[in-house]
Amino acid sequence: MSNKDPLSTRFMAATGKLRMFFGPAQRGSTDGPIVYLDDEAQRQRQAELQQWTVVRNPDGSTYLTPKREQ
Repeated sequence: MSNKDPLSTRFMAATGKLRMFFGPAQRGSTDGPIVYLDDEAQRQRQAELQQWTVVRNPDGSTYLTPKREQ
């Protein structure tokens, strides 16, 4: 059997050494306003979503079903 450390331990050690050069990760603030782009791609995605109904199960899981035309 090998005496090597697990991959996760080796990865964390490597990223810890890289922090000496690059510093800690930058953290953003969630206080600013949320900006939504209303471009053609967004309008197309919204139109595609209109054909589905979201069904939520009691356990919290969700799935999509096609809307029935009435």
